Amino acid sequence: MLASSKEELIQEFYARNHADHLAASRSVLAAETDLATRLAGAVRALVDVLAPYHSFAATFNKHAAEPASPLSPFSPQSSPARIASVALDQEVIEGSTAWMGPGVREHLPELFWLYSLGITLFWVHDKSDGCSRTYRLIDATVPVIAQLVATSRLPALCRTLRDLLAVVECHRE
Repeated sequence: MLASSKEELIQEFYARNHADHLAASRSVLAAETDLATRLAGAVRALVDVLAPYHSFAATFNKHAAEPASPLSPFSPQSSPARIASVALDQEVIEGSTAWMGPGVREHLPELFWLYSLGITLFWVHDKSDGCSRTYRLIDATVPVIAQLVATSRLPALCRTLRDLLAVVECHRE
């Protein structure tokens, strides 16, 4: 019963952090329509919300990294937190003025969620002062992501786009 209680506490931690992340993202989502600015603001807000937990994040994440763990972000038990995070990413996209190729809009929220998982993993290992390397990574990668979204409208990139969208489909299996 102890393990179940611990898992429930951690799932509650996920839910509380998401609520804090959502609140921290509100100002940028209310004020901006540029996709890159909205995405950077939301991902930076995630790192800001997680900051107080950095000292024990590696211990916490080792349980989340276990494929069979109910604490994995891909587990059925974590689906409420995952669904809420993807919904926030949907809001990032829907409030933007970004134009994108066919099929991109419906898959992009999950791709953004996967991106935020990668940023979180980088943050866990970031020992720089104030996790400045994580913020620099966000600032360097978000414009590239926004450019890729914009170029998704070009016919020459249709095959690459289909391949990228297949990543999301693999994640769903």
